[in-house]
Formats: sequence, structure tokens, C-alpha cells
Amino acid sequence: MKLGICLPHYGRPIEPSRLAQLATRAEEVGLDSVWVTDHVVVPRDVSLIYRDDMLDPLAVLPWLAGVTERIALGTSVIVLPYRSPLPVAKLLASVDVLSAGRLIVGVAVGWLEAEFAALGVPFRERGRRTDEAIEILRAVWTEEFPEIETARHRLAGVKVSPMPLQKPRPPILVGGASDAALRRVARLGDGWHASGMAPTAFRAGALAVGNHWKDAGREGAPELTLRVPLLLDGIHRPAVDSALLGTRHVVHGSIAAVAKELRQYQTAGCGHVALELSYSTYPAILDTIDILAEEIRPLLDQRER
Repeated sequence: MKLGICLPHYGRPIEPSRLAQLATRAEEVGLDSVWVTDHVVVPRDVSLIYRDDMLDPLAVLPWLAGVTERIALGTSVIVLPYRSPLPVAKLLASVDVLSAGRLIVGVAVGWLEAEFAALGVPFRERGRRTDEAIEILRAVWTEEFPEIETARHRLAGVKVSPMPLQKPRPPILVGGASDAALRRVARLGDGWHASGMAPTAFRAGALAVGNHWKDAGREGAPELTLRVPLLLDGIHRPAVDSALLGTRHVVHGSIAAVAKELRQYQTAGCGHVALELSYSTYPAILDTIDILAEEIRPLLDQRER
């Protein structure tokens, strides 16, 4: 199972040098990926770690392409209805080129209704807009002269550039846990990107995705990935604001306990996990990166063999 970290580009004072240090440390110790996440605005009466000091993921991605060399760069996730899909497609394709083909694209419909209201995007249309956006991403990343017409966009007689470096295109992982989201994985995605759920819930979701995948006549198998918060005993501060965590499942405990739980996801088919370290402080985040590479990863590798 591949291991990555979610870059803490939110919830703390913005320190570019430290963000760069985390990304390069993850690369140096051999982790597989660094991920960014997406909110544009957060209502002041909503308690979320994303509310304060949040850099835009579409600005962070090209910066990450410049400060790293080998590690994969993922989005966990881009909320597609927030923005017009064509500029997003061009920006992400540019990141794939600038990073020498290291981009993983996680996408989702979004959930924070007040944020949609602030952006002037109808909340009830977010599913349809997401489907439309994914169709456009797939078209403009594989066709130099795309011909596609959707409810809000018509492409004909135009040239798209740049094309992504990855062929046929960067992988598209669809987030969400609703039945509509899991069906969207099978219809339009290359895999599922679950978030903040326990191993039992992940296993159930993975089985549902697999069934929808077969029903859709898709070949092969979907990629199964996960983003989940991590708190290590003896490393992170013991007091974590539970309001910021909300109802999300947290992988926590000793090194042995964390490895055991990650193996449960692995057994359920998870091939790539993005561990969110944002509920911790420096230097604990750096320590956690080292522990992931030096102590936890070997335990997972032993299970794979």
C-alpha cells in the first residue's frame, strides 16, 4: 500500500518554508505522495480546520511541482462545481507537465451548502455539474481538438493545450460515500477516494464500488484510495479540538496500533492512503513523516509479502 501525507496548507499561520520542508522531507524518506485539499470560503460559524489560513490548492500544486522532484502530487479533493471546468483542466494539465507526470486528480461534489451560496453555485446542481466537469476533463486531456457538448459548455473548433504528460491522462479519483458518488466512480472515474472512514465502512464502500464497476461494464478494477487523519501516541499533542475533527474517523494510537489499522484498510483493497497530519504541530509532523517511512511502512510491506 502506498503512503502519502496531506500537506497542512490550512489551519495554521502560513509558513512557505515549513510547507516546503514537509514536502521535501516526505520525498527524501521515500513516501509516495503529497496531497492538497480544497475550500474557497468557510462560514465563520462552521468549525473546520480549513477555515483559517488556507492556501488555494490550485496555487499550491504548481509550487509543489517546483519544490519536489519525484513524489506524486494529489488533490484530496478538488470540488469541481466551485469553478469553471475548462480553466481547472488547463491548470491541472500544466501541473502534470511541470511535475513530469506526477499528478493524481481527486475530485468530488462538495458538501458545505453555505460555501456554494457564497460562490453563487446552486447546491442542488452540484452532482450534475461534477459529472459535466469530469466529462470535460476526460475530453480535453485526451483530445487535442475536442468535440463535446454539455449543459453548460460546447467545445468545437478549438485547440487544447497543454496536454498532460501522463498518457492517456492523469488518473481521476472520485470522492464521496453516497450511493450517487460510488456510482459516479464507476461511470466516470478511475477509482474511489474515500475520506475519514473506519476500515469497516471502507470495506463496505469498496465492495459497492466494485459492484457498480461491474454493472457499468468496466474492465479491470477501480483504484481504491483513502484520506484519513492520523494521531500518533507520544508524538502529537494529546489535546486535539474534537470540533475540528467532527465525525471523521481518526487513525490513532501507538505505532503498532496504527500499523494494525492501516493493514485493515490494506486488506479491504486500499492501495494508497493519504494521512492527514494537520491536527498536529511542528516538529511532531516531521517526526511523524519519519516514523511513517522508517517504522510503519516496513510493517505494511511485511503484510503484503
